[in-house]
Amino acid sequence: MTPIPFIDLKTQYARIKDSVDAGILRVLEHGQYILGPEVAECEKRLAALAGSKHCLTVSSGTDALIAPLMALGIGPGDAVFVPSFTFTATVEVVLLVGARPVYVDVHPRLFNIDLEHLARQIAAVKKEGTHRPRAVIAVDLFGLPADYAALNRLCEAEGLALIGDAAQSFGGALHNKRVGSLAPITATSFFPAKPLGCYGDGGAIFLDDDSLLAKLVSIRVHGQGRSKYEVERIGLNARFDTIQAAVILAKLGVFEGEIERRQEVAAHYTKALAGAVETPEIPEGYRSAWAQYSILSDRRDAIAAALKAEGVPTAIYYPVPMHLQSAYRQHGGGEGACPVSERLAQRVLSLPMHPYLDGATIERIAGIVRKAARG
Repeated sequence: MTPIPFIDLKTQYARIKDSVDAGILRVLEHGQYILGPEVAECEKRLAALAGSKHCLTVSSGTDALIAPLMALGIGPGDAVFVPSFTFTATVEVVLLVGARPVYVDVHPRLFNIDLEHLARQIAAVKKEGTHRPRAVIAVDLFGLPADYAALNRLCEAEGLALIGDAAQSFGGALHNKRVGSLAPITATSFFPAKPLGCYGDGGAIFLDDDSLLAKLVSIRVHGQGRSKYEVERIGLNARFDTIQAAVILAKLGVFEGEIERRQEVAAHYTKALAGAVETPEIPEGYRSAWAQYSILSDRRDAIAAALKAEGVPTAIYYPVPMHLQSAYRQHGGGEGACPVSERLAQRVLSLPMHPYLDGATIERIAGIVRKAARG
């Protein structure tokens, strides 16, 4: 029984070892460990890949989310609309700037923010009158871009800022337009498990707005002004390490091929699991980055146990929606407020997903799932 890695970074490293090692060695030799030349080169290449005017790298995906909120002046008295079925960082950053998170349910098959519920929540906050609607953070869950055409229209009509939380979707696309250029502001993560990950923490912000970029550059380094010790605004220590930039540059050499291979792995899974469980739905014109391959089943726990017994790891993203988390539930409507998110949390299971899964391994995993799903 050969163990199967959930995400196979070792095989990837073996493939790009020479490039990674050489890049890190160059940083060690020039010694510019913070915001060295590799950081600027990384930003240039990432912006070109995403189709955005600017890319600003930062120290984590969380900083990539909070910095735009700070640059937009969002804080106490403001409401920010967030999907409940997401990772904690999406909500955490709203509370860290003093704003109120307003939870929105998600689509039952696409897992992304429900536009009809979003419109109702915006109207409810306006009617309540205690907070100003200011922004929407749309999460591209499991790698699938949200419906940014509709989101941009809604946000423009309502006068709201739109931030794309693309922590899982960099490499994805919508109608041939890349993630990073779909929303006015896009945040992504380079956590090692992401489709494009470094060997530590890291993230990036994509945008076209020159004046907003200037604020973000300042925020990234403690609110720095024209000189090192001039402080223009409240900021963060959010600089991207040069060694991590060197890792990203090495990985960019294989990234496009890995994204294409993820499409093949996902298609193989979907074919092999047809009729046994609910498989991911990808609308026409969308390309997922396939950060996760997530199935739905009422027999989720039995399937996970069967896979574990055969040496196959799984993960549950996410077992508790944000509006029911103990740290966050005071800001939501309690149980029943986001029923789709609550139901997904009981049925979702993510299977091993990476570009180095071979057909035999996929068939092995799918066979276990099919058997366990039948009961």
